[in-house]
Amino acid sequence: MLMRSKDSVLFVVDVQERLLPAMTGGPAAVERLVTLMTAARELGVPVLVSEQYPKGLGPSVPEVLGGTEGPILPKVHFSCLRDPSIREEFEGLKRRQAVVAGIEAHVCVLQTAMDLLEEGYEVFVVADATASRRKASHRTAMTRLCSQGAGVVTTEMVLFEWLEQAGTPEFRTVSKLIR
Repeated sequence: MLMRSKDSVLFVVDVQERLLPAMTGGPAAVERLVTLMTAARELGVPVLVSEQYPKGLGPSVPEVLGGTEGPILPKVHFSCLRDPSIREEFEGLKRRQAVVAGIEAHVCVLQTAMDLLEEGYEVFVVADATASRRKASHRTAMTRLCSQGAGVVTTEMVLFEWLEQAGTPEFRTVSKLIR
């Protein structure tokens, strides 16, 4: 199945100041997250940004905070869906596809995606906009997610599937994000 902008929600999971320095490939993942958030804003895709225990792990990185228009959603559960306020925000959007990215791939991203799959949503995890402390943890998470039915995708896949066609004003704007 393809991702469609009219059906998607972008989950940006726990990209926080105190977590990011420990992530392998963290700065590159943040760059791609900013690209995804910019494209989402251009194409009308809602963005939900979570923070895991912000009192202890600090706020989201400035790049993420600057790219969001909605509220930052604090949580203590690893899965976003297990937090009642995040679940309510997501369900209120009435969309059936979740595009998930952030940190850590094998903990909060994985558990969020697995809960979404279990509830029947179409789930796509953006591998190049997701990071973990260790490469093996990231790789294992992507393999497990794929085996459970999540689409493991790249930032460019998301953008071009959301766009659907060339030659539109949105295409001209969004395609510049990956040049």
